Amino acid sequence: MHTPVVFIDGDQGTTGLQIHARLQGRDDLRLLTLPEHERKNPQRRREAINSADIALLCLPDDAAREAVAAIHNPAVRVIDASSAHRTAPGWVYGLPELDEHQAEHIARAKRVSNPGCYPTGAIALLRPLVKAGLVPADYPLSIHAISGYSGGGRAAVERHESPGMVQAPTLQLYGLELAHKHVPEIQQHAGLSARPMFLPGYAAYRQGIVLSIPLQLCLLPGRVSAEQLQACLEQHYQGARHVQVMPLHHQGPATPLNPEVLNDSNDLRLALYANAEHGQVLLTAIFDNLGKGASGAAVQNLDLMLAALQAQG
Repeated sequence: MHTPVVFIDGDQGTTGLQIHARLQGRDDLRLLTLPEHERKNPQRRREAINSADIALLCLPDDAAREAVAAIHNPAVRVIDASSAHRTAPGWVYGLPELDEHQAEHIARAKRVSNPGCYPTGAIALLRPLVKAGLVPADYPLSIHAISGYSGGGRAAVERHESPGMVQAPTLQLYGLELAHKHVPEIQQHAGLSARPMFLPGYAAYRQGIVLSIPLQLCLLPGRVSAEQLQACLEQHYQGARHVQVMPLHHQGPATPLNPEVLNDSNDLRLALYANAEHGQVLLTAIFDNLGKGASGAAVQNLDLMLAALQAQG
């Protein structure tokens, strides 16, 4: 029986290294990587990608587009970890939990775009609520998220962890021009008609994201309650292996949210905090920006595609 060949293009970046580590020791695939002196050789990269059953692209956006354009073997399937194709026609969005059919779409797709780290949490919270009509598609949403500095890629990790390192700032907000590249992805895949406001930041720890979205109940249709929002998420993610929906937190003392609690996993933890007196709800998500926000999600999608290949014989 043919052992599927998986080629990682860009395996020396943060996401590529993590994917490589997650695939080590597996005997259900053959991992193809290029030696260091060939990694920037266009001809060798073309040969490698066209010889693979599945190619994982861990490249900057322009390089990812070039890699896809270089594919002439119609059998090659692609998982792109860049943001180049996340809103592109013809690409399947690589969030298996998006709806009840998404995992099957991913399994059979030729082209899969891996979700961005921040959009993973925002879409996981919003998509079920918008689809159910509990949150209007034109709600004036504000999304705030803090990531570990590894969200800045390999350069940021080396800057803060190499000898002579620069101390990471306690907290640094960015994207202050309110035009972050993740916004169209969030808007499209959450099913929003109005552009959300998105404010990200980095903090002085390595990895992990805490993301929050405030809601005013008086702006929701009818008399939507926190309990209805909670029930919607619980129903949507019932049986989801990698998504935990925590019990509803009502007004009162709450355990602080720790962005690092799911590090080195592919899990996503969703929780709602409600204050009935003031009619306010806070949607929250915690996950590893290098796990469910990047390499973990890529391997999850890869496993779906490998299972489909195996089923085909």
